[in-house]
Amino acid sequence: MTIHTYPDIAREEQLETPDYPPEIDDACAAIKDACDGWGTDEDKLIEVLGSKTPYERYLINRRWGELRSKTLRKRIGEEFRDNDLGKLIQFLAQPLEEAECEMIRLACRGAGTNESLLYPIICGRSNEDMQILKKTYFKMYEKDLAIVLKGELSGDFEKLIFYCLQAAEEEFNQEYHTDEKAEEDANAFYKAGQGRWGTDEGQIFKILVNSPPEYLKMVDAKYVEKYGYSLWRAMEKELSGYAEKAAVFTFGMKIRPAETVAKLIESTMAGIGTDELELSAAVVRYQRLLPEVTQAYEELLGGKTLEKRIKGETSGRYKKLLVEIISVRE
Repeated sequence: MTIHTYPDIAREEQLETPDYPPEIDDACAAIKDACDGWGTDEDKLIEVLGSKTPYERYLINRRWGELRSKTLRKRIGEEFRDNDLGKLIQFLAQPLEEAECEMIRLACRGAGTNESLLYPIICGRSNEDMQILKKTYFKMYEKDLAIVLKGELSGDFEKLIFYCLQAAEEEFNQEYHTDEKAEEDANAFYKAGQGRWGTDEGQIFKILVNSPPEYLKMVDAKYVEKYGYSLWRAMEKELSGYAEKAAVFTFGMKIRPAETVAKLIESTMAGIGTDELELSAAVVRYQRLLPEVTQAYEELLGGKTLEKRIKGETSGRYKKLLVEIISVRE
């Protein structure tokens, strides 16, 4: 099964009122104090929200809603402009699934679509998390996510996104996902790409998206054994543009998630200038994986730490909050 990114509490169908530990009430009181009066105590908000795990922020958000008339997201939004720090702290002021829906909304806002912000949210995630995301989007905006994205996308990229939206990854079954089947799918993958004139992207995407990680590794091994290079390399040969990027990302999230997220975070800071929105989205979305990601990042970057890289690419309180988030451990 592809890894979950949401905290376990987000997947609980019947949410009973939890017994909030004292630190949750303390956090709500500290947020209120930081927002009340003349001016906002941004350093206090960074300390309170940046130091929490996704699970703790989920509890803070829920407890705040029980104590106040406005949501925490709305209250924080009143205190910050939509600059880099403002967007990041607003993402932290709501449950992760709601923050992702807001990210999707930002990706689809205005002229043109921000595909590089969009595809990591849609691709490479578990069936359960995808179902939560779709339900949350409809609850927040009263629009079907698939219909919204259909109006934004086209071509092979749209095709892959819609395979991902179906949340149809199979559960691994040793009796069904056999070596023989892996060889059959490796051959089908080749015939859909390198083995034909023109590429059957639908067949490639179906195998990629519907295969559980354990089985996709088997298919990849058979492909390497027979054709001399990996499925990853095959997709780079046969696809292009955002369809290629999204397909490779989907494969990576199933096979090597920590390394894949490390590469995603690095891509937001590579080249001339940093894409702060994409960096914020990646750090918030994958906070639960950051212990493994930071290790993979050092290995990819020859020993350079993620914290050092972020400090070199960002500044001010935005930098302070990012560093706070990546230092949190569950």
